[in-house]
Amino acid sequence: MKLEIALILIVVMSTLSNCKTKQPLLPIDGTWELVSATTIEKDTTFSTFNPNHKMIKIINSTHFAFLNHAVTLEKDSASNAFTAGGGKYTLVDSIYTEHLDYFVDKKWENNKFQFVIKIVNDTLIQKGIEKIDKLGIDHVIIEKYKRIKS
Repeated sequence: MKLEIALILIVVMSTLSNCKTKQPLLPIDGTWELVSATTIEKDTTFSTFNPNHKMIKIINSTHFAFLNHAVTLEKDSASNAFTAGGGKYTLVDSIYTEHLDYFVDKKWENNKFQFVIKIVNDTLIQKGIEKIDKLGIDHVIIEKYKRIKS
């Protein structure tokens, strides 16, 4: 009886020691600063990056958030626009899907956006389609972020 209990304990302990939390293949957790943004609509490609604004994206194990604001205060208040949003995300291999739960424009909320991402050194590149039929939005975006070191 004691031998059986000892064997069961050994099996359980060896099984538990082999259990490891699966880490994502891509290390996306962290704070990222937008350094480039391109939009493709039909056959037209253009930059949407505004060097007068600063945008960061913060990603943890379950959620993302982005914040964007003017770097300097402009006389034209429309140029000082602040944008923010966030929600949950999933990451399966290189497919990163944002579920936009919060956004300054409520019409964008409760939509999901799927991207293919890759990380090269300290750069995160995401490319995917933003499509919201009811708003007439249908374009490809390509964003590049640099990891912010703490």
